Formats: sequence, structure tokens, C-alpha cells
Amino acid sequence: MANPLDDPLYYLHNFRQVLLWLGQRYADLLDPDEQHFIQQFDRLPQASQALLVRMVMRKGVHFRAGKLSYLEIGCPHAAAGPLLELGWVDDQSPLAFEALFALLQKGEILSAFTPWIDQPKARKTDWLEALTTQFTDSRSFAQWCPDLADTLYSLTVMDLCDRLRLMFFGNLHQDWSEFVLADLGIYTYEKVEFCAESRGLRHRDDVHGFLFLHQCQQAFEAGEAVEHVLAQIATLNTDNPWLEKRRAKLLFQVGQYCERSAELSLAAQIYRACAYPGARARLIRVLERQEDYPQAMALACVAQQAPESAAEQQHLLRVVPRLQRKLGEPTLPKVKPRAVTRLDLALALPEPLMSVEYCVQAHLSEPDAPVHYVENGLINSLFGLLCWDAIFAPLPGAFFHPFQRGPADLHSEDFHQRRAPLFAACFEQLLDERYKTTIRQRYVDKWGIQSPFVFWNLLSDELLEQALTCLPAQHLRYWFERLLLDIRANRAGMPDLIQFWPAQKTYRMIEVKGPGDRLQDNQLRWLEFCGEYQMPVTVCYVRWAEQPA
Repeated sequence: MANPLDDPLYYLHNFRQVLLWLGQRYADLLDPDEQHFIQQFDRLPQASQALLVRMVMRKGVHFRAGKLSYLEIGCPHAAAGPLLELGWVDDQSPLAFEALFALLQKGEILSAFTPWIDQPKARKTDWLEALTTQFTDSRSFAQWCPDLADTLYSLTVMDLCDRLRLMFFGNLHQDWSEFVLADLGIYTYEKVEFCAESRGLRHRDDVHGFLFLHQCQQAFEAGEAVEHVLAQIATLNTDNPWLEKRRAKLLFQVGQYCERSAELSLAAQIYRACAYPGARARLIRVLERQEDYPQAMALACVAQQAPESAAEQQHLLRVVPRLQRKLGEPTLPKVKPRAVTRLDLALALPEPLMSVEYCVQAHLSEPDAPVHYVENGLINSLFGLLCWDAIFAPLPGAFFHPFQRGPADLHSEDFHQRRAPLFAACFEQLLDERYKTTIRQRYVDKWGIQSPFVFWNLLSDELLEQALTCLPAQHLRYWFERLLLDIRANRAGMPDLIQFWPAQKTYRMIEVKGPGDRLQDNQLRWLEFCGEYQMPVTVCYVRWAEQPA
């Protein structure tokens, strides 16, 4: 099969594909400028189309003609002509000195600004601060460097192209390289039928809302005053639940920042108005730090009636007795966690770069009882293979474009509910041997396709067969059901190692802790869960043995 990248215009074909997709699926969302762009782009000479796309797919908006040398395009000046006429490229764009500095090589800076450089042999970056204070105005590239035989082309449609990219991907963290990675076979995606309702952005207001929140996020990360960022976020008016979740996540991040900065009153104000998971637990903690114990206790009691997650429940088990003591109230006896088998090992110091988990794996592994370092990978992968069709069901609002690793609503509260009959059908296979056939067949049919659950770099024929032989179907069901209760939280925290005894069809999981390491909250929750259902799990504590003299 021919490599798509053998065609020198592969990137142009990909860009055209996006424009065609948008024209077919998002025509009602496009504003007049975007519609005009798509229409005019199709009428451009091929070389001009290719040059524009080359610039759009590179970083920044300023490009020296001397750096735009592509065989399939030819002369960049000829290709740029129609783009200049449309105003999509500008060759007289004013540049601040700092932007100019980034475009020039060291020798060019030295040649043009020698009178203002005190140390000609210093590094290029050492000159920037002094020169920037000398040159505070903006000029075109030709005015800055009249003796330099080069032209600067500046994109004026990058914001427009970013909006098109947003509408296609439904986000701004994916970029045009997705096409290249897919063409090369580095990433392969499940082919999902897109229904008419499957769009990441439903209305033009959703586009504006997403970009607005993105600007607020950038302002916050750039260090803009928190009060100003909060005031901006509050002005967003949307009926899109997806955007509301994005807003809640941003508010939660701002609240955490205020908490770390000891701005506790502001943090409490933010958390009170924030619906993001974990905000209530953080508010209880802030109220406690403010020594407002009655309010903290009242909120904790409300949370106890209906904990939003196992993580919040675990938090309450710690904080409520502490608050009761501070309020002078009687405390209930502390509930002891279920006993977990403990293994203490004294191992020789490992080779450099060898982790403690691999040391324990090597120490415990035997020919008839192999140990695998799987951490979260194995159980997630078995779930992902068995439930592949449910996960990739083409429901409205789940898949927007061909480059999705998983459904967009994966972490939504109703993810399981919307697919309940599909997951029930998958779990029914655990009542007999059908689940093994399904998992084996999916392992073959779907190998390498991106999934939010399957760890292809971990799975092997050997590991898969040992797991299917040794792991009871009922234990798989318990794990899978727990995953669906809270996918975001429960995909992590599973024990590091798993040991199989294929002849006896048994197993044990092993959580490894090196010197000074302690169990994390999500690990404690998994250990408690395994203990509740009598699953064999061991916590292995390692110390390094003294080396002989």
C-alpha cells in the first residue's frame, strides 16, 4: 500500500478534507467570514492553497519567504500573490522588536544593530533585553531590515483557521498533526458512524463560548488578576452542559490556586458556586482552615447523606472526626480498614534506573507463577476489550470527528446510564465462557486502535491468556462495575503487579511500596474494595538490604 505521505501535497488534501467536513456538517454554524474563506480557498491556485496551509500548520504567524522553500509549491512570492490580494497574508505587518528578534539569526542582528550591542561575542539571547529597551516602536520587516534581501509574510487568518479547527475537533488541543499521525499509522482510530446530532458545537454561541473560556484560561495561566478572571468567567451565558462543565473545571482550578495562595475567603466563594467534582470537599477543607468549624461540619453532614464519589466518602471519614473533636463533640469509634496481607522484602539495591516494582517482579516471579507489572493496564484493558461496542456506540454527543480516542462524554455522570443496555449485554457474557471468546477476538480485530481503556503496549498473547485463565469472571464483573461508577477516579490506583498460577487457575495482586513510600488515597480505596469482595491482594513493603563489605 502506498504511503499517503509520499504525495507531497498530503497536508493540502487533509486541509481540504476538513473544509469539506465543515461545509457538510457545520454549515449553519459558519459565520460570513468563515463561509467566504471556504469558498475563496477552493478558487485559489493550488500553489497558493498549499503555501497558506503550510503556514497555518506551522507555529506562529510570521514567516520569512526564505524559510518557505517547498518543491511542490515553487516560488513562495508567486504563491503568496493571491493570498496578499485576499488579505489573508500581509507583507507590511508591523512588528514589535521582540517579534523581529525571534525571526533574525544572530549574524543578522549583529549586522543590523551593531551600534547598540555592547558585547558582540555574547549569546544572541543576551542582547534581547538591552535592545528591547532601545527600540520600543513597531515597524514592518522591511523598515527594520532595509538591507536584508528577504520578505516577511504574516498570516491574518490564523484566528479564523483556529475556529475551523475547533469546530472540526471540538477542542483546541488537537491540531493538524492528527492527520499525519493517522496517515503514518502511528495512531489508528475506531471508525464510528456519525449521526446528525453528533456535533461538538451545536450553535454559533457555543463556538463563542468555547473561545471565550479558552481566553479566560489563558488569562488565568498568564497571571492576570484572579478577581478580573472570575468577573470575566461570570459573564458567560450558555445553555450548553458541556461548556458549563468546562467553566466549572476552570473555576475549580482558580479555587485551588486561591487555596494555595492562602486567599481562603475567595477560595470558599469560588467553591460554593462550583459544581465540579471535588469542590464540596475542598470547601469543607477551606472552612476548616478558616476555623469555621460549625459551617464545615454542617456541610460535611450534608455530604455524608449523599457522597458524590468514593473519594469524597473517604475524605469525610477523615475530616468528620477531626471536626467533631474541634467542636468538642463525641466521636464515633474509628472504623478499621480491612486487613490486607502484608509482605516485607529486603532486596539488594537495584541496578541504576530499575524501579522497585521491577525488582519485586524479578524476585517473586517463577516459571510456574509468573509476575507481570500491569498497574492499571490489565483490568482497564480487559474492560475495554469486552465492552468495546458499548464504549464506541455512536450516540448523539459522543463522537464529533474521525480522530477521537474515545467518546466525548466518557467522564459525564450519565455515561453508563446512556449505554446501560449495551453494558448489560457485555456483562451477561461473564455468566459463561462467551466473554473469553469476545475478548480474544477483539484483541485481534482491534489491535492498535486508540482506546481510553486498552493499553496495547502492555498486552501480550501470554498476559492475555494467563489473565483469562486465572481471573474469575465474577471478579472481572466486580472490577468492571466499579470502573463504571466513576471512570475518572477508578481507572487509577490498582495494584502494581499481578502474579498468576495457571495450573491452579489462581492469582494475587501486589501493591509495591519502596522505602518511605506510602499508600495513596485511590490505592487505599482499591485495596478496601478488593478486601470487601475477598480478592487476593498483598501490599509488599521493600527495604534495601545492606550490601556485603
